[in-house]
Amino acid sequence: MQKNTTPCYYGDYLQLDKILTAQAPESAKYGNEAHDETLFIVVHQVYELWFKQVLHELKSVLSVFAATEVKDEQLTGVVHKLKRVITIQQLMNQQIGVMETMTPQDFMSFRDYLVPASGFQSVQFKMLEIGLGLKSGYRIDYDKNSFYSRLNEQDRLFLQSLEQQPSLFEQVEKWLERMPFLEFGDFSFWQMYQNATTQMLDEDEQTVRSIIQIAEHERELQLGEIDKTRAKFAALLDNDKYQQLQQDGSFRLSQRAMLAALFISLYQEEPVFNLPFQVLTCLTEIDENLTIWRYKHAMMVQRMLGTKIGTGGSSGHDYLKRTTEKNRIFTDLFHMATFLLPKASLPQLPQTLKRQLGFYFAGAGQP
Repeated sequence: MQKNTTPCYYGDYLQLDKILTAQAPESAKYGNEAHDETLFIVVHQVYELWFKQVLHELKSVLSVFAATEVKDEQLTGVVHKLKRVITIQQLMNQQIGVMETMTPQDFMSFRDYLVPASGFQSVQFKMLEIGLGLKSGYRIDYDKNSFYSRLNEQDRLFLQSLEQQPSLFEQVEKWLERMPFLEFGDFSFWQMYQNATTQMLDEDEQTVRSIIQIAEHERELQLGEIDKTRAKFAALLDNDKYQQLQQDGSFRLSQRAMLAALFISLYQEEPVFNLPFQVLTCLTEIDENLTIWRYKHAMMVQRMLGTKIGTGGSSGHDYLKRTTEKNRIFTDLFHMATFLLPKASLPQLPQTLKRQLGFYFAGAGQP
C-alpha cells in the first residue's frame, strides 16, 4: 500500500543531478582533459559511497557491543551486518580491476595535476580503520608520524576525537571477557585445556621418538618444534608470560578474552556458541579482506608508478606494502589456529555445563 503523499521520482530520489555532475577533472582546467581522469574520479567516488555504507553498518554493530549485555538475538543482526560488510569488501576488491584498465601512461596524463591530493586524505577510510580498532598506536612507524599531517585541521580534530571512543576491537574484547563459562562450578576451562594440550604434545613427542626411519638430526628438529609449541601453549595459560607477549606485540587481546575466543572456537558446535563463533569468523574475514584490499592497492600502485613517490609524498608502493603486512587488527583471531585441538582430542564437557550451552525443552510435568 502506498504510504507517500507526494510522488517519488527516480532521479530526484537518488539526487542524480548532484551525483552525475560531481565529476570535475582537474586536467580540464589546464587545457585538454585527460580521458581516463573521469574513470579515476568515478572509481574513487564509488569507494567513498561504499565506505559510507560500511560505516553505517559498523555504527549499528558498535551500538550493540557498547551495551553491558549483548543478547543472543542481537548477535543474529550483528552477524547479518558483518556479512554485508564482507560482501561489500569483496566488491571493492574487485573494483580495483576496473582501475587497472587504465595504463600507466594514461595515469601520467593527469597525475601531476592532483598534487598533493592523496588517498591518505580519505576521512571515511580513516574512520573505518579507527572504528575497527586500528588506532594510531598500532600503526607502522611512518603512519604514527604522518597519519594526521596531510589533513586539514577540521578533519584532523574530528579523527583525533574518534580515537578516544571505543573501537569494535575494544568492545568485542570486553564482550569476550564477560563470557561466564571459563569457570563454571567445579569446571575450569584453563585446567581442562592445559591437561588436553599436555597429553596431545606428549603423544606427539612419543611418536617422534618412536620413529626409526628418520635421521637423528631430523628427530631433534621435530622435537625442538614440539618444545616451541609447548612453550606457546604454556604462555597462553600463564598470566606473566602472556603479559610479556602482549608487551612484545605478539598478542593484543587480553588473556581472558583470548581464552574465551579459543573456548568458543573449540566448542563452536555447542548451540550457545554458534553465533559468537560466527561473529569471530566475520571479524577474521573483514580483516582478511582489508588486507587483500591493501595488497591489491599496493600492486596497482607499483604497476602505475613503479618506484615513484605517491602524490601525497609517501614512498608509494613500498609504503603500501608495509601497511599490508603490519596494519592489521584482528590478528589474534588468525593466530588462534595455533592453539586449536582436533575435535577427536577435545575433552567432554560436564553435563551441567552442556545444559547451559544447549537448548533443552521440558515437556509437561517434567523438570
